[in-house]
Amino acid sequence: MIVVVGGGITGLALGRALRSRDADFVVLEADMRPGGVIRSACVEGRVLDWGPQRTRLTERVRRLADSLGLSDEVLTAPQGLDLFVYRDGELRVVPFTLGEFVTSDAVGLRGKLRMLLEPLTAGPDPDERVSTFFSRKVGREVYETLVAPLYGGLYASDPADMEVGLSLIHTLREFGIGRSLIFPLLRRGGRIAPPPACSFRHGMQALPEALARDLGERVRLSTRVRSVERAGSGWRVEAEDASGPVTFDASAVVLATPAAVTSELLGPLAPEAARVIGGLRYNPLGVVHLHAETDLRGLGFQVSFTERARMLRGVTFNDSLFERRNLYTVYLGGALRPDVAELSAEGLAEVAVDEFRATTGFEGRPLATEHEWVPAWDISWRGLAEVSLPEGLRVAGNWWSRPGLPGRLAEAERIASALAGDEAFQPSSAP
Repeated sequence: MIVVVGGGITGLALGRALRSRDADFVVLEADMRPGGVIRSACVEGRVLDWGPQRTRLTERVRRLADSLGLSDEVLTAPQGLDLFVYRDGELRVVPFTLGEFVTSDAVGLRGKLRMLLEPLTAGPDPDERVSTFFSRKVGREVYETLVAPLYGGLYASDPADMEVGLSLIHTLREFGIGRSLIFPLLRRGGRIAPPPACSFRHGMQALPEALARDLGERVRLSTRVRSVERAGSGWRVEAEDASGPVTFDASAVVLATPAAVTSELLGPLAPEAARVIGGLRYNPLGVVHLHAETDLRGLGFQVSFTERARMLRGVTFNDSLFERRNLYTVYLGGALRPDVAELSAEGLAEVAVDEFRATTGFEGRPLATEHEWVPAWDISWRGLAEVSLPEGLRVAGNWWSRPGLPGRLAEAERIASALAGDEAFQPSSAP
């Protein structure tokens, strides 16, 4: 039997991938609900999401939704919605084509002319900071106004604390980017066109709930793992559910849990790996859902890194994205303002309302507040390259390999493939 610890999206997707390969497995989740950081609820008749507000409707995501019977539940954002960046008192449209960049007011003439030098600059150095890489490629103004908030916003991080080889190099390779950023864009017709943003009628939690239903009794909720121990050539997983202690004998164990939980479980088995994983930084976020009556239309906006004093980092326009009437999700803090972690729920709500008013000109009323923690993918990730685990033990999750829902599904397939045909597999290493 393969024991998957953690019933977030990674653990559930892994369970499904294992089942498709006729493997014997169980997924253990400590919470009473599946999904991990993906959580949805209905407040005042509107669907609110914590964790990811949306994903991209890639072919892999589409196939999964179809196979789970969620086709009619998928919501896609209307085409043509703009993404904005807040800079110097205004919301400015982010250009996604070279033509739009030329006419954009997000960047001044000097910044645009600086971009002409980009093909003459050197390619990425895995050891340089992400901020250094983009600043020397596209210039300081384009970096601070567009790249830093959009790329850093994925991790609530400051790219000055991130290394190219740790967080960016895989994305550059995926898009066929070598020395120049502009030439691959020209080959694509000068346009960045990602798959459409999507969610589900009852929120993002619909996906892990459907996965859990599909796996049935293979998923055991409210089952907290207390320890993982060697047992002969395999493993013994000690857990506790509502009825008391329960033991699982396994040929292989996958820890699809947050870094802190993984570190705790690994402590007696792989102390050095536990130390490295336990040292990974998570960035604090304050997430506040607001009711606001506005004429705003778009995907949302990020705040330029020239506005470092602001606690506001971005806003999602749920209203125009998925017709969730008068709903806006405000993100506060991140690496630039870690003091957000010290704010009470009332403090988060007050700051969100004030910053929403200052940046959009509209009043908002808090519906819900939450503190969240996001894997930073910063220089604290350096040690993962040296992590070695005992045979038959593997880790997974958005802190281990590529973040985002498509990345989670891809990792689940990779792990299941590694297990196919032989449940005892080789020690894992960082991707």
